[in-house]
Amino acid sequence: MRGSIRPPLARGLSVEQDWRAWLPEDQAVVFRKNVQKLESNYAMLSISLNEAIELRQERHLGKSLQAVQVSASLCPLLTDLLGGLLRALYEHAKHYGTIPNAAPLNPANFQGQKSQKSARINSLLNHVLLSHRLQFLHKLNTLGEMVEDLGKDYRVSAAELSEGNSADPRRMWEAVDADHYDLNTCLREAIVLLKSFLLVLPADQLALFQQTILEQSQLPPAEARHRFFRHRRMAPIAGQ
Repeated sequence: MRGSIRPPLARGLSVEQDWRAWLPEDQAVVFRKNVQKLESNYAMLSISLNEAIELRQERHLGKSLQAVQVSASLCPLLTDLLGGLLRALYEHAKHYGTIPNAAPLNPANFQGQKSQKSARINSLLNHVLLSHRLQFLHKLNTLGEMVEDLGKDYRVSAAELSEGNSADPRRMWEAVDADHYDLNTCLREAIVLLKSFLLVLPADQLALFQQTILEQSQLPPAEARHRFFRHRRMAPIAGQ
């Protein structure tokens, strides 16, 4: 099967150049379709959280806790779809050698300490992993782990707030706000990666890639967690 698929197209000079470039029409359709879904799911989560924060500031505490509970139920709509896209990019690049541009994560773009640490490790390893392929796969792996962890942390913090179980509600509100911020950063990073990927993806692989996105987005949570190599970021270096 792999022998019948065309090799990836040549990479551009930089991520910045990729972002300004025009996609071929077929690739542009796939890009718009996936970005629209992601943006819609993110908007629902963001609007719900903003409403909860505004109600809290207006001292409508009961309503604010109801709103943050709603946002917790909306969070998986974003994280499942975003995680599915990242896994699809990872699987396709790993099996078919598609190698787009990928800039390292910037810790300054994240608020949470855990996210900042993951971004720092990715940035450091970007200088060690010499091949573009490994840099791209490692960034996808890092973002996939971050999305999974952020989604889980968001839901846990929101549940503690809505159930009145938090010993420090102010800290929990800050946590859900930071998790939301970092999920948005992961979303923006994924959108940029998707465009760079589609620029080098041959047209005859588009249908296969779209099917992979669909399959990865529908994976049960337990199976999805095993699609990235968690807690093994240093493995490529250890044997060198």
